[in-house]
Amino acid sequence: MFERDTASKSAGIELLDAGNGQATVRMTVTGDMVNGHAMTHGGYVFMLADTAFACACNSHGPVTVAAGADISFLRATAPGDVLIAYAKERAARGRSGIYDVTVTCDGDVVAEFRGRSRTIGPAGPA
Repeated sequence: MFERDTASKSAGIELLDAGNGQATVRMTVTGDMVNGHAMTHGGYVFMLADTAFACACNSHGPVTVAAGADISFLRATAPGDVLIAYAKERAARGRSGIYDVTVTCDGDVVAEFRGRSRTIGPAGPA
């Protein structure tokens, strides 16, 4: 699934690991990713967390999408910072799942994200 994710790749997001309901992704903040306060735009932090979430919930095989998500931002980052997002399945029942994603920079927590997933079909294209 990540191989076909042109949106995440255009932001420079790299998949480090995925499997068994977990995933880790990394992104280096560029100057094009900052807001009017010279800090990383929250949309990019959300995108990084959402990508980790997508990789984790699709690691089981069937096509799975977001049913909803929310994020809490804890500290700002800036160009040159390397952000890492770690997603982990917390609960799954039937076609629904709950995933938590922690975004860090140099070991400090930048944001916490919770995603709710829904399986919609069999495994996607290879």
